[in-house]
Amino acid sequence: MTSNITLVLGGASSGKSLWAENFVLRQASKAHYVATALAFDSEMREKITRHRSRRGAEWTTIEEHLALQSCISSLPQSSPILVDCATMWLSNLLFEKKDLIGECNDFCQYLMTYKGQLVIVSNEVGQSVIPETKMGRCFQIAQGRLNQDLAAIASTVVFITAGLPMVLKGSLDR
Repeated sequence: MTSNITLVLGGASSGKSLWAENFVLRQASKAHYVATALAFDSEMREKITRHRSRRGAEWTTIEEHLALQSCISSLPQSSPILVDCATMWLSNLLFEKKDLIGECNDFCQYLMTYKGQLVIVSNEVGQSVIPETKMGRCFQIAQGRLNQDLAAIASTVVFITAGLPMVLKGSLDR
C-alpha cells in the first residue's frame, strides 16, 4: 500500500511535535494543523499556549478533540495536514466513553483510502511502566494497538528521541 501518511512517534516531551511541524513545513509553505488536546488544567493550558505560539501564519489551526475523521475530510487534500496528536484524541474518546476499538478501526479504514499528505503525531506508550489503574492499562493497550495500526498504514514511520529522528519505516526523502 502506498500512502502519503507519516507517523511520528515518541515519548512525552521527546520533541516529536516540533519535529513534525518542521517536517511538514519543509514540504509546503502552507499547511493545516489539527489540534486534538483539551485544556483540562493549567499545565495543559500552558502547553497548548506554547504550541500555538510557535506556529506562524503558514498554519491554519483547527481544534477538534473527537471528530478527527470528519475534520480531516473537511480539509483540502492539496495541502499537508498535521494531526497533533492521536494520543490526546484517544484519551478524549476514552473520557467521553466512546467505543475505542470501533472509533480507531473506523479512522484507520478511512486512512487507507486517504490521498493527501498527512502527518500524525502519537505517543509511544509501550516503553513506559505498566499503569497502576485498569483505565490506564486499557488506555495503554488501545494506544499500542492504534500505533501499530497507524504504522501499518503509513508509508513512513519516524521515532523521535531527544528531538532526533530515527526512521523505522520508509524514507524522509520527499
